Amino acid sequence: MSNPFSPREWLQLTMQQQGLLQPQTSVAETISRLSYVQIDSINVVERAHHHVLHSRMPGYQPKMLDSALVKGEIFEYWSHAAAYLPIADYRFSLQRKQQLQNGGKHWFEPDDKVMQEVRARILAEGPLKASDFEHSEGKNGAWWDWKPAKKALEQLFMRGELMVVRREKFQKVYDLTARVLPQGINTEAPTEAEFIRYLIDRYLYAHAFGTAAQIAYLRKGLKSAVAQELVEMHSQGLLASFKVAGQSYFYHCALQLNAPLSNKVWLLNPFDNLLIQRQRLKQWFDFDYQIEVYVPAEKRRYGYYSLAILWRDTFVGCVDVKADRQTGILLLQQLTLEEGVMVNGLDEDFCAAFDIAIKEYARFNSCDRWKLVKANHKGLKQKYARQQKC
Repeated sequence: MSNPFSPREWLQLTMQQQGLLQPQTSVAETISRLSYVQIDSINVVERAHHHVLHSRMPGYQPKMLDSALVKGEIFEYWSHAAAYLPIADYRFSLQRKQQLQNGGKHWFEPDDKVMQEVRARILAEGPLKASDFEHSEGKNGAWWDWKPAKKALEQLFMRGELMVVRREKFQKVYDLTARVLPQGINTEAPTEAEFIRYLIDRYLYAHAFGTAAQIAYLRKGLKSAVAQELVEMHSQGLLASFKVAGQSYFYHCALQLNAPLSNKVWLLNPFDNLLIQRQRLKQWFDFDYQIEVYVPAEKRRYGYYSLAILWRDTFVGCVDVKADRQTGILLLQQLTLEEGVMVNGLDEDFCAAFDIAIKEYARFNSCDRWKLVKANHKGLKQKYARQQKC
């Protein structure tokens, strides 16, 4: 159980496997590498799922994701949350779908009558979204007050009877799975053993190394089975392992560090695959990060929608961002650098990389200028006192 890599090399391996150190060439390739991209609705800037792809694909545009969905290269379903998944992994979504078909519950009690009506309309009329169904019981409320047809659509989707063919202004457009699923896709539900092996292989490919708890993240009742399979794969020579602070970590034996680290800054959103497991982030990158969207304004440390700032292989702070779409200005509401960063003045290498990252991110948000509103570093306030062009 020897450790073949240094702590810093493990960080770089994680970044390499996350697709950050080498440019990815397509949406399908990137999502396959990451195993999923989480979908999120917050839109003070470009939505998180698009940003994840932008961080890994030079020249990425949101229409590329839409195109990949329409072409059947990816599909929408549930990972640990709503996500885009590789179409090659479709059969592994069938386990959850079968559980729901057999009486499992997803948010709401199924209403079979409404579900039959919704299914019949889609069969007759083709793809429809929730707003295509009339609702006579008053104004819609929050998500838990969804109108009956919307609940039925979601239940049919989660059961696997419907798929999302596209989104219109972020609304799902549903059609029958039989009319959406590309030909030749494996539709044989995996055994439990196959599903556990799938989770392990996907996680280790995307994150380089992991524990049973990390691999089974937000998947109820699977940690024990994952732990047993990890031990079995290790005994068969399929995985290697090492220990840190008494915790066993596993990785594929063929893992190699082959992507160089450069002087680059990445701006990563709260739902980025690299950040999503906060305890792992804290332990390995020594970065204590929290999304503050749901934190009262007066208690926020970094800001409403703060991007983590990754410089080379170190997280150095956060920047709260908002796209003012009317003026075309990306607002850096609050730029916070960690203690110990640039103690003796501005680091020219960091500033050069930060400038590039901000300009690229601003253009990605259809902004041609950016403005620093507030910062905790005097040198940055002076350097960026004026509005910056992209």
